[in-house]
Amino acid sequence: MTSTPSARVTIKDVAARAGVSKGAVSLAFNHKPGLSEATRDRIFRAARELGWAPNLTARSLAGSRVDVVGLAVCRPARLLGLEPFYMEFVSGVESVLTEHSCSLLLRLVKSVEEEAGLLDSWWQARQIGGSILVDFRADDPRVAVAERLGLPVVAVGHPSLTGGLTSVWTDDATAVTEAVRYLAALGHRRIARVGGAAALGHTAIRTAAFEEAARELGLAGAAQLATDFSGAEGARATRSLLAAAPQDRPTAVVYDNDIMAVAGLSVAAEMGLRVPADVSLLAWDDSQLCRLTHPTLSAMSHDVHGFGAEVARTLFGVLTGEGPGSHPVPTPVLTPRGSTAPPEV
Repeated sequence: MTSTPSARVTIKDVAARAGVSKGAVSLAFNHKPGLSEATRDRIFRAARELGWAPNLTARSLAGSRVDVVGLAVCRPARLLGLEPFYMEFVSGVESVLTEHSCSLLLRLVKSVEEEAGLLDSWWQARQIGGSILVDFRADDPRVAVAERLGLPVVAVGHPSLTGGLTSVWTDDATAVTEAVRYLAALGHRRIARVGGAAALGHTAIRTAAFEEAARELGLAGAAQLATDFSGAEGARATRSLLAAAPQDRPTAVVYDNDIMAVAGLSVAAEMGLRVPADVSLLAWDDSQLCRLTHPTLSAMSHDVHGFGAEVARTLFGVLTGEGPGSHPVPTPVLTPRGSTAPPEV
């Protein structure tokens, strides 16, 4: 079936194009359960092809309440379930959405290109009123998509990565520099870093800041290894670093998240090294995990729940035109605990 300019497209036409009942179309557009994702996507595709939207959702954002906010995350489901950062971040987002009687539509994707297409689909189908974008890369395709669609978004990332989008970010460069200077002040001269995914913009920012701090302090052999943020990769990277000859082995390691630092603590014990006497370990984010280990983990600490809440508040500001615009949240600060100390000579 092909629609013409003179024909008024109805829900019956969309149902026929998608091969479903009118009730199924209603379920899809009212975000009700009872349909598979494949069927729901087929209905939205049919509606887009016919240029149809129900009156309820074809409203202007300026004069209507936002019911659903989208968030897509490009991480494996098994890793996301173990990552304290995203659990706290989503909790913070939800705390603000609840105040607005708004729901979060969370989707896991395999690439930013897939997410760019998903944003287009969500917006054209009127499934969301705005979106939160995370984990930016250099030349991220989502920037152009959001601008082309006019989709209200908040980008969680440094403005150098997010184009003209409204952004909220942490000053990772300053935090990394503080971490390296702290360990150097304790007397460490061989400091390593177990970083996150190399393709991520905030990983690149931390990498550059670590290199610069090490250079300014005259530290030799400041090795950095990239991982996928998982405990398994964190353990593998730590094992590689600590397997070096004693004169080359780092006496301190900085991690890009808590779960890798916990894994590193286990590896040190496995290799017969004492923490912090033989090697100091410094985590990042300071989730509850850091206080459950022995010794407890020193960390670069920040309020991840508050970060998520601030991102959600900023998105509602974008929607009303009354928000603060792009701005940083407080920089992570050092919280020393039992896993860091001067190296034993």
